[in-house]
Amino acid sequence: MIRCLPLLVLALAACTPIQPPADDPEHSAAAADAASAPASAPATAAGRLDAWHWRLSGAVDAGGSRIEALFANPDQPLQLDFSEGRLSVSGGCNRIGGDYEDEGGALRVGTLVQTQMACPQPLMDQDTAIAGLLEGELALATEDSDPPRLELTAADGSRLSFTGAPTADTRFGGPGERMFLEVAPQRVECHHPLIADMQCLRVREVSYDGDGLRSGEPGEWQVLYEGIEGFEHQPGVRNVLRVYRYTRDPVPADASSTVYVHDMTVESALE
Repeated sequence: MIRCLPLLVLALAACTPIQPPADDPEHSAAAADAASAPASAPATAAGRLDAWHWRLSGAVDAGGSRIEALFANPDQPLQLDFSEGRLSVSGGCNRIGGDYEDEGGALRVGTLVQTQMACPQPLMDQDTAIAGLLEGELALATEDSDPPRLELTAADGSRLSFTGAPTADTRFGGPGERMFLEVAPQRVECHHPLIADMQCLRVREVSYDGDGLRSGEPGEWQVLYEGIEGFEHQPGVRNVLRVYRYTRDPVPADASSTVYVHDMTVESALE
């Protein structure tokens, strides 16, 4: 079975070779992670809503009681993302989105629409609850703490508290290149100077036309020495992912100069 999502019209650049990590056992994976996220976010970044993934940390109604419906899955909190005038909500059953305007101390959210997946009732109720609270005008306050915080107060007096986690654009100092990668259903053996018997993903770049249909020939299969952030590979499942590609600067000695961040799964099939 193949599951597909609608595609946007995108211009894609050619894929550069995927480089293996440098052979330097004196550098640890932890050092690579630290070097991959330059401190490029502005000191007062809480005021930039689009610089952060805002994860729900608390919610109370006008009387101060916790809004339990918003915490249906404790392991995956609801998340708000702001980009180019669009608000998206993830972490529940369906993806929810709509237009918004940031008016300083107020956030004005238009009509929200959502996908139509069926899930266990608590997750469905969670979608309904968050959409109902976000539509309309909300009082907005941010705090430049570490991590930054966001509080939204709805018209009925409910207060939603969020903690910010930096987006990939914030961590890597600028916008990434959007592209599509097909991920093979099985990993393959690959060499890594620090990891014995390492298994790597096989990927190739694919393209789509304006109607969301495959176009042209796919690129050559390549070994990806690092994972794709935000994507969990399942053996036997072929995926086509929309990803963003970033360049590390500086480049850790035991890591690739390129980082791929998962944005959306376009196709998924058992093979």
